[in-house]
Amino acid sequence: QVQLVESGGGLVQNGGSLRLSCAASGRTFSSYAMGWFRQAPGKGREIVGGITRGGESTYYTDSVKGRFTISRDNAKNTVYLQMNSLKPEDTAVYYCAARLGSWYATSVNFYSYWGQGTQVTVSS
Repeated sequence: QVQLVESGGGLVQNGGSLRLSCAASGRTFSSYAMGWFRQAPGKGREIVGGITRGGESTYYTDSVKGRFTISRDNAKNTVYLQMNSLKPEDTAVYYCAARLGSWYATSVNFYSYWGQGTQVTVSS
């Protein structure tokens, strides 16, 4: 069982930065690959990116490549999403998710545990 709690969301201006954190409970965090997803009003939940359980490999959806960075600190049971050059279209609720195993997945269906989400709003 893994419990995830996101933090760090808020209101930021166009071009600004935010860093989201996702703190996990339990002693087996390093057994889980992690994903970040987002859901805008009226839209489905979409992948932002993922990171392998050891942090060696990351994935980003095209719309955030070069602007967002995912990292993790297994000693602190935490995964991060650094978001730079934010745009109004990045406005959404952001979720972290965990799946047991080495590799991330791009579909919500492959993640067993989810955080409650944190709101990110980018003003134009």
